[in-house]
Amino acid sequence: MLGKHQKPYQEFYHSTHNNEHLDSKTELLVGLAAAMAMNCSPCTNYYLGQAKKAGISKGEIEDVTAKVMAVAAGQKKLQMQQVIADYNIDLESFGR
Repeated sequence: MLGKHQKPYQEFYHSTHNNEHLDSKTELLVGLAAAMAMNCSPCTNYYLGQAKKAGISKGEIEDVTAKVMAVAAGQKKLQMQQVIADYNIDLESFGR
């Protein structure tokens, strides 16, 4: 289906595993966070498997999960604030 784009994508993706600035543990945790943020279940599964092989702890996984949750919650808060501002919604007029 992807044809000519598959090989360049695979080369790019694999190049992100071998970088000069992040150690392998950090690379895995960043990958996990990105996979979670993008709602990619196969990617999240892959990074969890790699994290386990690398000896990353349950606590480290929980910290990454919490950070992804915090960023997602902040984005939703900002989204709601933007809708309220764009449409001049007066929340004070809503009932309790």
